[in-house]
Amino acid sequence: MVLFRPLALLLALVVSELHCLPWFVNISESQGPGTILHSFTLNCTSAMPTLKLLHVQPPTTFFNPPSLAKLQEIYVGLLTLSSSARLDALEVNHYELQLQLTCGNEVIKTLLFVNVQRDPDHVRCAGRFVSPAGEVIQVPETVTPGDRLYTLILPGLELQGAQINITSAQDPPHFPGPFSISRQGWLRAPPQGLKGQAQKIFQLQILVTFGPSRSCRGMLIVKVLPVPSSQVSFPFPETAPVGTPLSTFTCDAPDSPGAALDYQLRLHSPRGRTSLCLSDRVLEVNATLDCDAPGACLQYTASILVLDGGQPPMTTEVPVLVMVTPANEFSPTCVPRTFRVREDAGPRTLLGSVVGMDTDYPHDSVEYYASGGPATFAVDRLSGEVRLLGPLDYEQQRLYRLPVLVTDHSQDQDPTHHRSGSCTITIEVEDVNDHAPECEPPFQELTVHTFPGRSMEVTKVSCRVPQEPQRLAFSYSIVGGNSQSRFSLQGAVLVHNDLMLGPPWPEQPRTYELLIRVADAGPSIPHLSTTTTIIVHLVPRRASTVATSTHRATVTSMMTPLLVTDTEAFWQPEPWFVVVLTVTSALLLLALGWLLSRLLRGLAQGLQAPSKPAQALLLNSIQGTEGSTEAPRMETLQAPSSIMSLHFDGRAQDSYTGRDYLFNTHTGAWRWL
Repeated sequence: MVLFRPLALLLALVVSELHCLPWFVNISESQGPGTILHSFTLNCTSAMPTLKLLHVQPPTTFFNPPSLAKLQEIYVGLLTLSSSARLDALEVNHYELQLQLTCGNEVIKTLLFVNVQRDPDHVRCAGRFVSPAGEVIQVPETVTPGDRLYTLILPGLELQGAQINITSAQDPPHFPGPFSISRQGWLRAPPQGLKGQAQKIFQLQILVTFGPSRSCRGMLIVKVLPVPSSQVSFPFPETAPVGTPLSTFTCDAPDSPGAALDYQLRLHSPRGRTSLCLSDRVLEVNATLDCDAPGACLQYTASILVLDGGQPPMTTEVPVLVMVTPANEFSPTCVPRTFRVREDAGPRTLLGSVVGMDTDYPHDSVEYYASGGPATFAVDRLSGEVRLLGPLDYEQQRLYRLPVLVTDHSQDQDPTHHRSGSCTITIEVEDVNDHAPECEPPFQELTVHTFPGRSMEVTKVSCRVPQEPQRLAFSYSIVGGNSQSRFSLQGAVLVHNDLMLGPPWPEQPRTYELLIRVADAGPSIPHLSTTTTIIVHLVPRRASTVATSTHRATVTSMMTPLLVTDTEAFWQPEPWFVVVLTVTSALLLLALGWLLSRLLRGLAQGLQAPSKPAQALLLNSIQGTEGSTEAPRMETLQAPSSIMSLHFDGRAQDSYTGRDYLFNTHTGAWRWL
């Protein structure tokens, strides 16, 4: 089965679109000429395509050459049954057709399997019985009343539950009495016998019916032979060996007692057969009596010509009738086969068919039974199809052996006589990827301190398939949360990439919730995957550090993780920053102290400054009032202490600023108004 992939996969090399033929086509044996087995379309743009039927196994003319017709831009192909098609599942239930497609320079061959299925409602009439001339039998007129004259052999007759009736008129004077036929197909002589009916021919129309509307018709022609002196009739099973004596003939000549007589055998029907011979007055079987070819189970009619030695010679003729009955001689066989089935195949999946063979006629009239095999599989009794009943698991069991018993039927005069054979069907289970990887743990949370301009390994994803430990090849990809493409995967290793140099100020911590898809790799399909979650807290070394207290939990991949994070911020300056801050603070304090001292000194001088102009204004006032000369004024300026000791209570005005001053004699101080 591995060698013969679906036709669509094979034709995909040369055609762009094709509705493929299936591996198997099931068709009922009741289908006749012109029935469409399968139709398909293909697209071949390079050239005019051709589709040929190369050969059929077993050889038959039941299948027409496939046809191709162009419909707009595509080609439609048909496979049909030919006018000679007469399908019979009991004879052949499986055909193999080899097809060849040509599209341009591409030539592709493929196989199509056709399974012929039994139709319980289909009654098949075969042989000379349904021919226009009918089946001809010869019986002596001395046959015993009610004796069996003929057995109607139809494939599967006893399985059909059919009714068999003689529909033609059987009334006197044409008939001595009614012939009868049983459900087993046994034709019996009339109850009155056939005495006196020599040289007469009786035509019997036979109707075989099954159900209200299914039937077939045939004709039996009974010729009654005269028996002038004695009756010579021999019923033999076909298994009689060569040389079996049938009878010894002894004749007398009344006018020449004791004279030597000459015995000669003359064969009448079927012509050309040498199955009988006469050896020294003994009639013997000369060749194998064969009923295993269609229409070969026959009646042999002959006569024994007896001549005396007188003059003129006198003769007499003794008719001889040899009736050959079928016998189940051979045991059926079946071919061991190997079927392959995917482990994910569903119930009622068809694995293939057991092909049973039997050389007894009707050929391959067999039934199939599973003989103590696993209950996971079933064999169809009539078609031999092997179907799947239960689930398969490649990891539990990869090989099954199914014994099949093949039993024949409808091949012996005794319907209870059966033979059987057996073969073993091997079923190989194809591995299908039906288990997704599992990661341990399915959820991770990490805190990573990074350095600018560097790449570093974060973690490694560890996954496996517990049911299939031999699977070691996986593919990894980030499918979510990778903003700014900060992370990458090197196989199963998660790597953080910080190759971009940031600004001189510190970068703030960030949290990434990464979704990583893990899929199994390799030739098995489909590829199953699982998703694992990795939460990464990135803390740059050059920035303020954020201490994170995290409650971590490992959860299964089928649950959504719950993350609870408590964050407490504190300041942790760098050592160089502490030194710079200390020096800067000391210098600032010194500068503030110096500035404060200058301000206090200036304030003190500002509070004492008004007394000097006031004294000068007083001296000028005194000089102007008394009209003293320059010399006394200069003298006064040089002795301010004596002037300050004066007790003067009055007002003065500064001529420069225009302000009025009031002098307090008790305190010795001026103040402006």
